[in-house]
Amino acid sequence: MAGKRALVILAKGAEEMETVIPVDVMRRAGIAVTLAGLTGKEPVQCSRDVSICPDASLEDARKQSPVVKEVLKDQEGRKGLIAAVCAGPTALLAHGIGYGSTVTTHPGAKDKMMDGGHYKYSEARVQKDGHLITSRGPGTSFEFALAIVEELMGAEVAAQTEPRTVTSDLPKTAAKC
Repeated sequence: MAGKRALVILAKGAEEMETVIPVDVMRRAGIAVTLAGLTGKEPVQCSRDVSICPDASLEDARKQSPVVKEVLKDQEGRKGLIAAVCAGPTALLAHGIGYGSTVTTHPGAKDKMMDGGHYKYSEARVQKDGHLITSRGPGTSFEFALAIVEELMGAEVAAQTEPRTVTSDLPKTAAKC
């Protein structure tokens, strides 16, 4: 399972915890994570006025396409893992990704996500359906990150990574379809 990679797209206004926690946990698990700025490599101001410096621009990270839709469509086409948290799953809706899947979102994004009937909705803190993992918000960031690690690296690596995050007391609530 060596050599797993992840691309995390960082846009202005992103929730800091939903960005940093998954990146940190994946890196602890040995996944090579590239944090890519949507509009470039300049620091990105997040929702609580914390600036995060991307590793690269999205264009540099994905030379063939700087467009989020194309990145997502490419990933979906090859059945690669796609993960989104909080209101992030609405980008899947906007680009026609994962129609028919069961998803979860921040409660405030539920109505938008369900508009058009393209998805089934789950109240789970973390929802896995095929190659799609979605989660509800900042408070689910560790569970979300560990679900990604488990999918990419296996349950054993996720179990080895979890104690280093001191999250073993969190409920195991990831729902699977």
